[in-house]
Amino acid sequence: MKKTQLRFQKASDQFRGLCSPSLQLEYDETKPIIDLPHPKDIRLETTDLIKAIENRQSIRKYLEQPLKLEELSLLLWCTQGVKEVLRESVTLRNVPSAGARHALETYLLVNRVQSLHSGLYRFLAVKHKLVEVSLDPGLADEVTRACLNQEFVKTSAVTFIWTAVPYRMVWRYGERGYRYLHIDAGHVCQNLYLVAETIDAGVCAIAAFDDEALNRALEIDGKQQWAIYIAALGKIQQRESQRSSHATRT
Repeated sequence: MKKTQLRFQKASDQFRGLCSPSLQLEYDETKPIIDLPHPKDIRLETTDLIKAIENRQSIRKYLEQPLKLEELSLLLWCTQGVKEVLRESVTLRNVPSAGARHALETYLLVNRVQSLHSGLYRFLAVKHKLVEVSLDPGLADEVTRACLNQEFVKTSAVTFIWTAVPYRMVWRYGERGYRYLHIDAGHVCQNLYLVAETIDAGVCAIAAFDDEALNRALEIDGKQQWAIYIAALGKIQQRESQRSSHATRT
């Protein structure tokens, strides 16, 4: 932390005129691509924001009820959805990020989501689509072990795994950018907690995990990209007191 203080900062690669990194990591184009429902077409019940904040809690027990693909689409839209691409080098999204760098990628351990096979997927935020990464039946156990055997990782409907692509942030901010990666992860996860209230779902954020084991499970190198934060999510009993009215997104 000391070395990320401003007094230690040197000229960043952006200041030196180097090209900015890509908005999104490359992916295996031979893998299946899954179209997601457009978030603006999804019907949902509204939730009073203050009540959602006051009722926020970490929940580790979930119903066996699967998540709808429309609900997953909404969660992805509210946590990393791209509203606009500027100059092919900057994205404006539904969460704040230092310098609009948005240096996170979203992986999903899917356990119970309608229309999706169980397995690992990655969210292609710019296209609002999913790409299949692996349908290895042992992957849920591997990720659970990496999360220190916290069983709700694989009893969830879906577990979000956010990874950091540090150079996307460091390119602009140098070593201080490592601070911003963790701050950004917090913004994303808080949105997940709040939006989950609109679909009768509960969330539990996880920071206790074996970094190297989780990186291996995701098949990432742990240097140019590494796991930074996790959150399990699943359906829970509806809490009527949190409902304010019904609405349709248009």
